[in-house]
Amino acid sequence: MASDEAPKPAADRIRVVGKWVGALEVDLGAWTAPMLRAEVARRVGGGVEPERVGLIFGGRVLKDDPPASLLEAGLKANAKVLSSLASPDRAKEIAAEAAKAKAEEEHAARLVRLWDAAKAMSQRHTDGSFLEDEDYNLDLEDQSGQKVMFGSVDDMKALKMALMLHQKGKTQMKKKKYKEALDVLIMAEEAFSLCDSKLIQKVDNMPMLQLDIVWCYFVLRDVSCLEVAGTRLEKARVGFERSHGKDSSRFRVLQAGRQADLAIYVRLELLEGVVAYHNGHTEKARESLTSAQAKYLQLQVPDEAISMLMDMGYEARSAKRALKMTGYDIQSSVDLLCEEREKKIRRQEEDRERQREILEQMRYGKTPMNKAVDLQKLKDLTNIG
Repeated sequence: MASDEAPKPAADRIRVVGKWVGALEVDLGAWTAPMLRAEVARRVGGGVEPERVGLIFGGRVLKDDPPASLLEAGLKANAKVLSSLASPDRAKEIAAEAAKAKAEEEHAARLVRLWDAAKAMSQRHTDGSFLEDEDYNLDLEDQSGQKVMFGSVDDMKALKMALMLHQKGKTQMKKKKYKEALDVLIMAEEAFSLCDSKLIQKVDNMPMLQLDIVWCYFVLRDVSCLEVAGTRLEKARVGFERSHGKDSSRFRVLQAGRQADLAIYVRLELLEGVVAYHNGHTEKARESLTSAQAKYLQLQVPDEAISMLMDMGYEARSAKRALKMTGYDIQSSVDLLCEEREKKIRRQEEDRERQREILEQMRYGKTPMNKAVDLQKLKDLTNIG
């Protein structure tokens, strides 16, 4: 009588030697290394965990990842597999190593996704295109508050990507995830390197990034990075001097006698002192740390001054920052806060204008080159009738 059931595939026999010796009938096309490991552990007995069983075939270890059949791993009928049994502690070590490797792989994959996301976001609104759910724009200002003009679309893309990655890195630092932050900050540095150097020299974003990277070295206590940390701090100091001027002189001229944020220089000199100390430069370390301490003491704002500004309706954080920048002068602090408030209102108006432009562009649709309509050219054409 004919049977409706499909015939089962013929089992293949393999020989296992080592910790357990015997023959097993398996389906090489269906069985995987974890299945074989579990079967050998069952045959050994004594409640042995499969993770303790090691399998070697053809001079190489049969691994669980990536998952593959025994046939794909190269086993054939009558193949000989060597089995071994690790101690319970060694099994835990192997499991921990595997978990660590998997975590590192997932971390690397997240970095790739983050890089791709930043790259994709940096493309937006830089080639005349637009997206329906976006209406923001990017501006960069120098120490005098003047807008820095982008040299090209590529500069804008690279800078957007760098700033987004830098911000992501700082967010990770606030969460105390310094190792993850360091990886993202290194990517931000790579993105900054794609920008026109003349553009970057006008702002202090790059030296700030160098400070953040070395701060991560410091918190992670990574002594192996001492040499590169010193180089990064030199770049940071040169960058700040170029942007703020020697002893912040340029900053004071541009900002009507105001001080640059002393907290930046406290961090810089603290890190310079630590690096100098570990490199055996004791005197230089003492000078840097003494200077950092003096600047730190200057950052201590009198409570009475903060209270006076808060009574005028200003937030404590804004009041504290203004007092630091003006040498604790109340009237100068009020002037600075008023100036910043006016600048904020002006910026909001510019953003609203940009939103209106994007909405107007969307009304006209795209050109044959798949770009948004150039509103200035449209205005020129309508002006001539």
